[in-house]
Amino acid sequence: MKRLKKKNNFSYAKYGYLFSLPFVITYIIFSLYPTLYTALIGFTDLKGIGKTDFHFLWNDPFQNFRTVLLSPTFQTAFKNTVVLWISNFIPQMALALLLAAWFTDRRTKIPGTGIFKVIFYMPNIITAATVAILFNALFGYPMGPVNDLLVRFGILKEPFNFLIKKGSAQGIVIFIQTWMWYGYTMIVLISGILGISPDIFEAAEVDGANGWQIFWKITLPNIKTILLFTLVTSLIGGLNMFDIPKLFLLGGPDNATMTTSVFIYNQAFSGAYLYNRAAAASMIMFVIIVSASALLFWLMRDKDEEALKKLKKKQMKAVKKEKEVAQYETQLIH
Repeated sequence: MKRLKKKNNFSYAKYGYLFSLPFVITYIIFSLYPTLYTALIGFTDLKGIGKTDFHFLWNDPFQNFRTVLLSPTFQTAFKNTVVLWISNFIPQMALALLLAAWFTDRRTKIPGTGIFKVIFYMPNIITAATVAILFNALFGYPMGPVNDLLVRFGILKEPFNFLIKKGSAQGIVIFIQTWMWYGYTMIVLISGILGISPDIFEAAEVDGANGWQIFWKITLPNIKTILLFTLVTSLIGGLNMFDIPKLFLLGGPDNATMTTSVFIYNQAFSGAYLYNRAAAASMIMFVIIVSASALLFWLMRDKDEEALKKLKKKQMKAVKKEKEVAQYETQLIH
């Protein structure tokens, strides 16, 4: 009996801690420590490559943050970041939803859906450097393939230098971001739709609902959590956009494609090596991303579930109050 009791009381929790230990150590060294150190040097005068000593700005600790916020270049970079993110997220989400609805439609059986999914997802696995070189060649001036086709078909009378015009440069970056990420978003949405019980769709079809009604009234409400996930991850990725603007056009022309991440890189590793201002800009973006993500969670919260929780709390308070009244009456009787 004693052996059996010991066996039943055996705890496997220590193995869970043991298996998670490598991740925790890696996270502390490569993520938590750099984040805390970045936050720290934002309040210092740390400048220059190879320099390790610094002093805290005790007289004006928020000097770097104020300098960054008042910088016209940072303001331009932040505006570009928001515009580029919103402009690529809307078509990306619309296209991903359309394809997800198409691939998961029970009424239309599409042959070779696996091949289509691989083709649509393929741009996401191509490295950013490869994509930047590819689109630099495609939109090359004056002999790029795009210019050649446009002139050949009479759309343009003469070659157009897409890469020195602000509007066209931003448009190309927006297209690249949409092209690279819509496949990933589509796969995530498909996985969410496939997790919905088929009985719900069957009941809707029996009731005579058409495809649009099923998608709008059943599919979207049931993948609300997945939509929140894609929205938050897109927000984080969009506000940290770096690789394509940096590798494709180096933030140009005339800072038209400079994002906040490119601005931070330039502050830290170009010219004066202003690590303190780069750190301050990083922490400003960190606060903005956390605040925006929290706002999204609040806006897309489940209001019905929240109302149910409030109702349960009221019921529990009422029951507790009744018990207290009953106890009080019992004491008076005795």
